[in-house]
Amino acid sequence: MIRVGIGYDVHQLVEGYRCILGGVEIPHEKGLKGYSDADVLLHAVCDALLGAAGEGDLGRHFPEGDPRWKGISSLRLLEEVASILLQKKYSVINIDAVIIAEKPKIAPFVEPMKANIGRCVSIDPADVSIKATTNEKIGFIGRGEGIAAQAVCLIEHRK
Repeated sequence: MIRVGIGYDVHQLVEGYRCILGGVEIPHEKGLKGYSDADVLLHAVCDALLGAAGEGDLGRHFPEGDPRWKGISSLRLLEEVASILLQKKYSVINIDAVIIAEKPKIAPFVEPMKANIGRCVSIDPADVSIKATTNEKIGFIGRGEGIAAQAVCLIEHRK
């Protein structure tokens, strides 16, 4: 049995925070504000995987306000999601994601992001695609006030 999932996340860009995407710290004058490390890419990937497995979303498994998740690395959240899939006998086939941001430039950091995601969900980084686009200076993303990400995944049930 093959299942598809989709995920989306967005966080505000503010001074005084680190900019973490795909588990990689990216030099930038602003960072992503959130309860965890606010890694929008990994949050979108987690939601896609959880959705494909019929397990809801990140908020269901890692509720904001729970001190266990305060400031946690989203790589750890992705590892937990991978464990949920493993318990349900699902394996990840591939992940395709897009980061929507005016700045910073994402391309130099894509390969380590792919490696991080592949490692966490036990797939080859070649089976992870990460793209980046701008919002053409439209809306809050276009004004540099936030970063969003979308992800889609394909998982397979093992008997």
